[in-house]
Amino acid sequence: MKASSLMREASAGDDEMRTRILRAAFKAFTENGYAGTSTLQIATRAKVSKRDLYAIFANKQAMVVSCIKTRLEKMQMPAGLPPPATREALASTLTAFGKILLTESFHPAVVAMFRLAIGEAERSPEVARAIDDGRKAARRTVSELVAHAQSLGYLAPGDPSTVADRFLALLREDLMMSLLLGVATPPGRAKIEARAADATRTFLEICSASNG
Repeated sequence: MKASSLMREASAGDDEMRTRILRAAFKAFTENGYAGTSTLQIATRAKVSKRDLYAIFANKQAMVVSCIKTRLEKMQMPAGLPPPATREALASTLTAFGKILLTESFHPAVVAMFRLAIGEAERSPEVARAIDDGRKAARRTVSELVAHAQSLGYLAPGDPSTVADRFLALLREDLMMSLLLGVATPPGRAKIEARAADATRTFLEICSASNG
């Protein structure tokens, strides 16, 4: 077998092992908390040796950060989606992204992971940065949509990031905080779709060029 084929096989094996470890870590962290989870527990769940685990992740903190980043990667606009060319397409795109963001953000396991990460943020700046990077990525996505819509005259002029914050605030309102505090239950798909549609409609009513 050629060296290149062996390297590809080794790489695929490492990727599969990394995925197993992260899946096991995510479940262990959300069930037992950071302090209550050991690397041995994670290795056992993932069916790997501690040596293999440490070959991929330096410590538990690195696994927490990777778990967060893996979940945040799902909160992105679908690849290959063309920029909206009409007001209707803009509304559809904002609503679609809103559903993706809310579906992932409000998932019970994600709320549990964010709660855990916030608890570790003071001791682990990398954990705080991972959460903040996800927040900034969502803001950047909406900002780019806003800037594009402004260039077409669909939205009133203004700093795209500030305008994007209005949409994200309408989308999340206070529900995320309530979920983190454990005083609310995650909404189902129908409620998420309704929330995304309502937020988009209100946002466009407030920020349309005709109101500028």
